Amino acid sequence: MNYLDLDLDLTEEDIELKSATHRFAKEVMRPIAKELDEMTPEQVIAKDSPFWTFMKKAYELGYHTILIPEPYGGMDLTPKQQAIIYEELAWGSVGLAVALGVASFPSFGASLVAEEVLIEKIIEPFCACKDASIIGCWGITEPDHGSDTLLPFHPIFSDPNIKAQCRAKLDGDEYIISGQKSAWVSCGTISTHCALFCQMDQSMGMAGGAIFAMPLDLPGVSKGAPLNKIGQRDLNQGEIFFDNVRVPKDYLIVGPEAYEAILDITLSATTALMGIFAAGIARAALDETLEYAKNRVQGGKKLIDYPNVQQKLFHMFSKVETTRLIARAAFIYNQNTSTPAEEYSNVAKVYGTQSAFDVCNDAIQIFGGNGLTKEYLIEKLFRDSRAMLIEDGSNDTLAIGGGHKLIHTYPRLD
Repeated sequence: MNYLDLDLDLTEEDIELKSATHRFAKEVMRPIAKELDEMTPEQVIAKDSPFWTFMKKAYELGYHTILIPEPYGGMDLTPKQQAIIYEELAWGSVGLAVALGVASFPSFGASLVAEEVLIEKIIEPFCACKDASIIGCWGITEPDHGSDTLLPFHPIFSDPNIKAQCRAKLDGDEYIISGQKSAWVSCGTISTHCALFCQMDQSMGMAGGAIFAMPLDLPGVSKGAPLNKIGQRDLNQGEIFFDNVRVPKDYLIVGPEAYEAILDITLSATTALMGIFAAGIARAALDETLEYAKNRVQGGKKLIDYPNVQQKLFHMFSKVETTRLIARAAFIYNQNTSTPAEEYSNVAKVYGTQSAFDVCNDAIQIFGGNGLTKEYLIEKLFRDSRAMLIEDGSNDTLAIGGGHKLIHTYPRLD
């Protein structure tokens, strides 16, 4: 469905970017994602896997640099254009879209401080890469710490009794890093670099963290097996282990003195981005359902002619549109301010991913038994959307963080 975008300020460039990305999503991503969905996790990342065909084509087009500022080699896009492109990529495959987005994470994190060494050793080589030989990951969750790592400024975040499993300590001109990151690290087992979030000052709890943009070919780094999952099977995820890994000080993005602030800025972008991904997959489900309902005959007439089906389609459409509006607005706002409102990004993610799951669930109900079979795309979209309720922060936990901010920051008219 060629949806109507309610933004009247879209430029010709915006529209062309949307059209070009949609073609890429339809012609490259859709068929590859379907093929990968039938593979084992090991087959997905094998050297001859179509996953690498996708990544190389995406890198050739510069999609790996969407989030990187233009002065360092990025695509020179406005936040609105970034949102438009990411929605189209998620329409093609949310799993592959996440893989492509997280591949840029070490460079994206490094761009927040733009130290000369980080630019030279992390950002510029990544942006210049056209063959997907440099792939980043986001190492933040741990076996005992998941969504609670995404609650900056919540009281629990400063609890000194909460110890991380991955820690860094200074030793001369290097940091020594030891510990483990969980199996949910996206691109974890195929990454060459990591945006590593770990604990440095245990007296500050999780607020005493540090962020490194670091290569993963250092002695002491090892990786686990790729994770076998119900959904987003085209997205590689797996553990990373650090055994007294020595990292030069130059790879440090930020330490405990500003960890919460940088984490808050990071999440204001990534959490809203999940809402944008949600709009993409929800729209894909709506497209499939409309096409099916227009052609499927039951009881002597097409499904689309039944009022209850029309009603269900309208509510699905409403969730797609409201998800896009809040996610794009939160993303654009937080990319254009020095004091991001992460609570709005939380709304985009929590509301958006729940809406996407609801749309996919309603779609299967309209498809009936056919929706349960792998013959139809909607079965995959349903599984992929279910993962999003937990991915990048459990919706339940993010709502706690958003509620805490709401209580303390939401303006009131007296």
